[in-house]
Order: sequence, then structure tokens, then C-alpha cells
Amino acid sequence: MRICFLGESFVNGTGDPECLGWTGRICVNAQKKGHEITYYNLGVRRETSTELKNRWHREVTYRLPKEYDGRVVFSFGVNDTTIENGKTRVAVEDSIQNIWSILSAAQQLYPVLMVSPPPCTDEAQNQRIANLAQEFALVCQELNIPYLNVFPILEKSAIWLEEARNYDGAHPRAAGYAEFAQIVDSWDAWLNWFR
Repeated sequence: MRICFLGESFVNGTGDPECLGWTGRICVNAQKKGHEITYYNLGVRRETSTELKNRWHREVTYRLPKEYDGRVVFSFGVNDTTIENGKTRVAVEDSIQNIWSILSAAQQLYPVLMVSPPPCTDEAQNQRIANLAQEFALVCQELNIPYLNVFPILEKSAIWLEEARNYDGAHPRAAGYAEFAQIVDSWDAWLNWFR
């Protein structure tokens, strides 16, 4: 099984001194359970959904030729909600359009999972992320794509928030990503890929 993980710095694992993030950890765990995985981390720091929309197809099809069991996991949205020049980097309606475009095309080619954007330490931005996570849930529901909303769980996580606060205000360290990984690791939709 070849799995591509696409999104922003949280997919990339920025801030993790072990360079695994949550994506590396769930793949390590799957390997320990005896599953053969080729793992591609395609997270790009500061990337918005608009930028992701322009690159995902080319990058994924190159790594997942038809003759292999290719899978794709998406997780993005935090950068869309960042304020720059007095407005969010991507308007909510454009974010919704982007996720629709990305996921509806991806699901024609591969099994797809979507993980919500996680929280940061900025309360105003967290409100925007929480709203976007809800909008993303509706799109996934409509497209019948499994969706995991990690936001409300990590928003209550002392480890996630404390590590992010002590690092750069957004990204946790190893323990925060381990917590994120644990949430995904016990998700039925992820587990079903290996049954």
C-alpha cells in the first residue's frame, strides 16, 4: 500500500524534533502491526487550499501509478484562516470550493480520507478554524468521504496547546503530534484500510 499525505505544515510535522509528525507516527504504527506501507509526506509549510488544489494531482499520480494500491489522506485549512493584509488568506467560500474540487477529483482515482485542520493558540483564529472544520465536514458528508474532526479534541488537549505555545504559537512538538496520531490511529476509517 502506498499512501500520500497532503496538506500544510501540520502534515509536514513542523516542530517535531523527531521529524515524524502525526502522519509518520500512524505509518510507523501500521508497520509495527505488520502492514507494508510506502509513506509519502507531501506537506508544504504555509500552503493554502488554493495552492494545494494546483499541485496535488500531479504529485499524487506520479507516486501512485495505477498498478499499485494507492491511498490519499488530506488535511489542510489552517493557513486559509490566517489573517494577512486585513483578511483571511483564502475566503471561506473559496476554501469550500477548493476542498470540493480536490476531494471530488481524488475520490475518482483513490480511496480518500480527510482529517480536519487542528487548532493553534490564537483564539480568534481557532474560531475561524473551527468554522472551516464544520464546513469541511459538510462537504465530506456530501461526497461520502470519511472525515475526522480532530479540532474539538486537540482544542481541549493541554499537551497540544502547551507545546504549541512554548514553540511558535501554532505547532506542537513530539508529544502533541503523538496525541494527534493517537486520534487518527483509533479512527475506524483509517483502521478499515488495513482490514
